[in-house]
Amino acid sequence: MFATPAYAQAAGGGAAAFGSFIPLILIFAIMYFFLIRPQQKKVKEHQAMVAALRRGDQVVTQGGLIGKVTRVKEEADNEVEVEIADGVKVRVVRSTISQVLSKTEPAA
Repeated sequence: MFATPAYAQAAGGGAAAFGSFIPLILIFAIMYFFLIRPQQKKVKEHQAMVAALRRGDQVVTQGGLIGKVTRVKEEADNEVEVEIADGVKVRVVRSTISQVLSKTEPAA
């Protein structure tokens, strides 16, 4: 008799508390499948492309330079030497190579 409607509504709080988290869980799942997972896949593809660089590949850097790989330094240096014009060679960090235009055939 003395219970107000506010106290009566708070009695079944266990299922209602879980129900309020369902939209948050759904938002996280949607973010994972539409944003996080594709970005991780793209990063893995880029790492594989950079790891497969060979001498003679024509590449594009993130700065927009197009050149041919003349020397691939060891993994520890993490650098590639790229010839951007006749006799003009620059050292480029591997991760800044954004695209491989043409691949050379592996030496038999």
